[in-house]
Amino acid sequence: MHFSATMFQVIRGEVLLVVLLGGAVANASEAASYGSAPRTSISSGRAALMATADPSRSHAAEAGPALIDRLRSAQREAGPLGLSPGEPALLQPVPKEAADEPGSAHRSQDAHRSQGQAETGKPPATERSASSGSQPPAGPSLGLPAATDENAKPNKGHNSGEDSKPDPSAQTSPPLEKPSQGEPAGDADSRKPQGGQKSEGEGPKAEKKPEAKPDTKEVAKPAVQPPSEGAKPAPPDAEQPKEKEAVEEASIGEPLAAGMLAIMRQEIESALKNRGIAAKYLRFEQYAASRLDATAGRYTGSELTGNCRLRWYDYLLRHPLEAPAEAEKFTRELHKNVLAHHHGLARALAMVAPRMDLPRRDPALFPPITSPQQALDTVKSALIDTQSLFAAAMGPLSRSEIRELQNSLVPVLVTQNRVGHTLQDRGTGRRMCDLLERMDRDALWACAERLVVLTDPELLKQLRQLPDDARLTVDGVTGPVVARISTPAGTILIGGKGSNVYQLDRLTDVVCVIDLGGNDGYVDGVTSLQRPVLVLIDLDGNDIYRSAKPGVQGAAVLGVSMVLDLAGDDKYQAQDVAQGSAIGGVGMLIDYAGNDEYLGLRRVQGQAIGGVGILIDRAGSDDYRAAMWGQGFGGPLGFGMLDDIEGEDHYFCGGHWPDSYEETPGLEGWGQGVGAGIRQVANGGIGVILDGGGDDVYEFDYLAHGGGYWCGVGFARDFGGSDQRLITRTSYARGSRTEPKFQRFGCGWGCHYAVGFCIDDAGNDVYEGTIMGTGMAWDCAIGFLFDFAGDDRYEAAGGLTQGTGAQASLGVLFDYNGDDNYRGYGQGYASPSISYHDMPGCGGNFSFCIDYGGNDKYGCGAKNNSYIQRGADGGFLIDRPRRDEVTDSAPNAVAGATNQ
Repeated sequence: MHFSATMFQVIRGEVLLVVLLGGAVANASEAASYGSAPRTSISSGRAALMATADPSRSHAAEAGPALIDRLRSAQREAGPLGLSPGEPALLQPVPKEAADEPGSAHRSQDAHRSQGQAETGKPPATERSASSGSQPPAGPSLGLPAATDENAKPNKGHNSGEDSKPDPSAQTSPPLEKPSQGEPAGDADSRKPQGGQKSEGEGPKAEKKPEAKPDTKEVAKPAVQPPSEGAKPAPPDAEQPKEKEAVEEASIGEPLAAGMLAIMRQEIESALKNRGIAAKYLRFEQYAASRLDATAGRYTGSELTGNCRLRWYDYLLRHPLEAPAEAEKFTRELHKNVLAHHHGLARALAMVAPRMDLPRRDPALFPPITSPQQALDTVKSALIDTQSLFAAAMGPLSRSEIRELQNSLVPVLVTQNRVGHTLQDRGTGRRMCDLLERMDRDALWACAERLVVLTDPELLKQLRQLPDDARLTVDGVTGPVVARISTPAGTILIGGKGSNVYQLDRLTDVVCVIDLGGNDGYVDGVTSLQRPVLVLIDLDGNDIYRSAKPGVQGAAVLGVSMVLDLAGDDKYQAQDVAQGSAIGGVGMLIDYAGNDEYLGLRRVQGQAIGGVGILIDRAGSDDYRAAMWGQGFGGPLGFGMLDDIEGEDHYFCGGHWPDSYEETPGLEGWGQGVGAGIRQVANGGIGVILDGGGDDVYEFDYLAHGGGYWCGVGFARDFGGSDQRLITRTSYARGSRTEPKFQRFGCGWGCHYAVGFCIDDAGNDVYEGTIMGTGMAWDCAIGFLFDFAGDDRYEAAGGLTQGTGAQASLGVLFDYNGDDNYRGYGQGYASPSISYHDMPGCGGNFSFCIDYGGNDKYGCGAKNNSYIQRGADGGFLIDRPRRDEVTDSAPNAVAGATNQ
């Protein structure tokens, strides 16, 4: 199926979307239906493609009446605060059912000017305070931690699109202990929010960091209902079997994060109801769903088609208020599994697979390794099986198609390009993505799963016991070689404990190097159809990995590559497609210890297109440096992840190529937890960056750090430490900047029908940026920033920052506790104008800046403990006190408008 490059037109800035028709070859007549990913069976190293189409999706209009009835009913319900004059509302425990509920950059000149706001950094002075003298709606309170809802999924009828209502018979959970003061977080009496009022005043606030975790045994989980036949996408992990946790839940970030997000959701829903705009918000959800439905086809004549679209992305955009709980649970469980070594990594791959439209699978089970010989035999078996599985992955492609990929993947998707949002050769790029889509992706995923056994710490310990008692001479190796072992997959070299240098591309028959120790050097090491699998296991020493070739250092182009480095301060120096990266393959790099340095240019450090790219660093204070498309980046059909377990780390993404926005200065970034499509080519994948602890520094340029672009999904989460998220201070080459300091789209953002999250669990954090970021969404997208603790500074002070949705989008900044400082004017500001989509059909702009606890300062002029409308009626600034902050003398309304 060939693709001819065509000139596309964007009318009034509106981008039409289409949805992927399965993984099988589809023609234009199939454009009205939505298919699942191709299912495959793997037998004797061959794959049979079995296309299984899902039933056609119902149009969003069918869901309309039920949703409208739900919201109308909610608006009719009386919601008195039940407070006497002067009595402040106190935080109440979240009901169990609520706590358990889961959850372009292409240059049209007007595309991102945001009606002048982004350039001036100051929205029009149209904010108005709510009616003076009346009480603000009461806020919800802290719910239960995520540990109480491991297997729950949204109780959603996906064909109808109707949200599940909480069970009215469910009992309210017992009140939590007050987080830092040792007092209860709220009264046992529940209070309903006051309806229909736009008022300024105080509301209650709960403390952020509890001293005691609430008892979760009494929590009644909501009934899980399977989706009906032909249902729209459901949370992919809802049916995964629950296993005994290898890591204590309390060690994974903020234990009450799920409850905090339950508060946030209730706050948003109450705000929409109380202001009388629930129906408007419903129209926004319906409009986003209708865009997905109406454009369901591979070729539409629009600028963007639906090829490579993931169903999980589709689910998240259709359910914006459930997406935060999904994001929190996904990132927490992913990191928790990574902590658990090989068993956990197997669970992580099984967890991610359905989100990549692959069949569900059970995590692999591993026999105990008790001897060096058994360890070596396990390595041999894994190499042989992985080669067979990769042959199966290539099975659906012809020889000529494989040659096309060989010749074009790197130049078209990597080296020809200097901007992040699209390609120099879009027609060939579309052809490459079509071919990658036809690979047996299930078999490719199985390649990654098969190699997980090599990450077993006991296996690596046994390999260290291999004898160092022989001295062989091998052409292409400098230093001692202990053994050369032939296998059906190729040669395994065992290097001695001295210092070796391996010229890997001269060792054409070698599929695995096991080095017993010493300060070693590894030069090049690409995969090819002649050597589709390459594994490097270095057991000790300060090592240097260097190459200028693409597909090295645990990275592959049409292949499978893994690097395991067990100890030492290591240096990884590369250019393109390196360090846990893949295009049409699998790339994994795991470094177990040491203060390491990672240097790469494009598509590096946990990046993938058409495959899986993973970089895990388990210990040490590490330095990561990339110029573009790196550090947890998921391109089309790609899952890219960087997870650094501990240490005070430094991440740098950008600093090299000027950005492609002609109207503003700055540099391209495109990394640090970004899932992005390629404009006019293909939809995006899943990008994740996770950091377990330490005071970390993230430097980045445009479109970076916890964001989604062009139908992609991105996550950035830091579980501990006081972190700084900064605009790049130097160039990529560590010299002075070539452009003025300016950044757009950063720290929890979505752009062009995309979904993005930035989550921070602890510490006093800094969030920089310039415009369009920190919980911001643009063009029928959703973007969230959640900070669960600490005295934080939000320094992205330009237009469209700090909880802002624009061009029919939802943007949310939610900060729990701490004395926070918000610079600039944008907090929760909703512009009344939309030019990309038709009003009132698209609903409007929805912006929320919500802060619980602390003595906060706002650049817009809002006072602490205020509840204010910002701009249009979809704009909210909500600041609520902790219970211990509410005194008898506290005022019940905030005086003064927010205009400056």
